[in-house]
Amino acid sequence: MHNTYHILLAEDEPALGQIVSESLEIRNFKVTHVLNGAIAYEKFREIKPDILVLDVMMPLLDGFSLAKKIREENDTIPIIFLTAKSQTEDVLEGFHIGGNDYLKKPFSMEELIVRINNLLQRQSVQSSEAIHTLGDYTFNFPQQKLSYKDEPEITLTHREAHLLYNLILKKNTVLDRSFILKKLWGNDDFFTGRSMDVFITKLRKKLTQDSRIEIVNVRGYGYKLIAP
Repeated sequence: MHNTYHILLAEDEPALGQIVSESLEIRNFKVTHVLNGAIAYEKFREIKPDILVLDVMMPLLDGFSLAKKIREENDTIPIIFLTAKSQTEDVLEGFHIGGNDYLKKPFSMEELIVRINNLLQRQSVQSSEAIHTLGDYTFNFPQQKLSYKDEPEITLTHREAHLLYNLILKKNTVLDRSFILKKLWGNDDFFTGRSMDVFITKLRKKLTQDSRIEIVNVRGYGYKLIAP
């Protein structure tokens, strides 16, 4: 495991970027700070950071467009959005693109650091947790790959993979909705609840080839993965 994680910070407000960079560096992170999305994309390919912290509203290439480009090349790197937007549609768009978390401005540095550490910890998976059999499916958690018999593998997003992993851990029992929202999204408010419902729907579609597998909504409690 790394002793020092490298963070790519894309924030077009120089003063805020400097404050965030210095606060992270004090805590033993290495930070590369850039002022627009176009340079951020170049740096992403050059330095291969461990995690991305992206402002949504940036010149040349906004955070959402940048994340789309990055997800075409890398499905696993954690992405945190910094945004002044608070509309449900905006928040959901960030998750749909492949973001792992978001913070609304203004935010506390301690909260950002907690969320960064949580995402990095989720990346560190023990080899014993690597491969799971789910009916006729095989799920490679670290690689975020889902395969059915001899058919081509499906690549899951970071959040899809972690949601499926937690469902598997509680297979045939109820996965508490509030627990998983707080664990994967950081809170259990309305916005994140809506987002998780979308991800559950996506997983259901990807598991339809084995009729024995079902993700059931247990009203008022959470979700149950039914599988052999």
